[in-house]
Order: sequence, then C-alpha cells, then structure tokens
Amino acid sequence: MDYDMIVVMFSYLRGRVTRGNVGTITIDIHGMGYAVHCPVPLWESVQEDAEVTVHIYPYIREDRFDLFGFEQVIDKQLFEIFISQPGIGPKLGLELLSVPKNLFVQAIHDNDARILTSIKGIGKKTAEKLLLELNSIWEKSPNVLRSDNDTVHTKLDPDALAALEALGYDTKTAIYMLKDIPDDLRTEERVKAALKTL
Repeated sequence: MDYDMIVVMFSYLRGRVTRGNVGTITIDIHGMGYAVHCPVPLWESVQEDAEVTVHIYPYIREDRFDLFGFEQVIDKQLFEIFISQPGIGPKLGLELLSVPKNLFVQAIHDNDARILTSIKGIGKKTAEKLLLELNSIWEKSPNVLRSDNDTVHTKLDPDALAALEALGYDTKTAIYMLKDIPDDLRTEERVKAALKTL
C-alpha cells in the first residue's frame, strides 16, 4: 500500500473522543481507538465522550506511523506548510499550531521573528525562513492565519515561556498554561500564576 492511498484512507476520523496528555486524544470508532496528536486548542475544546470529526494528516516514515488531527481543513493545510520547511518536523509543526494565530499576524506586521524563536527547537535561521513563508501565506490567503478563537490582545511573553520550558514543560503545555494569564503581570508573576493552572 503506497503513501497516497494511506493519505486518502485517513482523510478524517469521526468517533467518540477521550483526552490523554495535553495534545493527545483517542478517537473510538466502533471499538477501535486511534491515537491522534493535535494542537492544544483542539485538545482543550473537545468534550469527553462526545462525537467529533477530526481532519487527519498521516505521518509515515520507516520507523513510525503517527496520526495528526485538526479541527479545520485549513489548520491541516497550515501544518503541511510548516513541516515542509527545513528544520520543522511534525512535533514542531504541532507546537506552532498551538500558538494563537494572531501572534503570527503580529510577527508579520512587526517583521519580528522573536515570537517564533521563543518556541523550543526553532532557531534564528529557521524562524527567519518561517517568517518569510508566513508573509507569503498572508499575501495569498490571509484567512489561513486568522481564527475566531483568537483574541486581539493575546500576547506571548517569551521570557515566561522560556522559564516554563526550563522547568520541563514542552512548548504546547507552556502556551496552554499561559493563555489565560493577564498580560499586565510581570514575567515572574505570570510564571507563578501559570504553574497554578495545572
């Protein structure tokens, strides 16, 4: 069975969902559970034992076969764009999709890749290349980088994010912890407040 056929087979999954660790869900379809990696916003929004439809991107290599799931086809397309960039694998692609999309817009408008370098695993060169790609996406299809779930005033504190990562949290979890913390707090206060969310 070739890759293209597998991609068609896993266009989407519909079934009852249970949540695992942050960023992982299991979809039960007639008694068979499919483990699916997903962005934090999707993980956060699903209700236990509710029926969901998740658009699937199968990631196949000689030593692995992983399923990545997305609420919208447009998010799946953005994920594919991310992992097509040198230095960005599916794990980083998923972490990028866990960042509020309006922050990408902020990076584009400010022409500032710092928000991208704050994500563990993305260095300066990768961030600069990714920012160029985001600019291209914005020019062609700005709606890809917009989301009804984003709030205009969402800010990512790179120092708070780095502090949480230093404590052992991955980027997806750290962003989830920080998302509802008021922007007007100092970094130290944001970290302390974030640690109380889990």
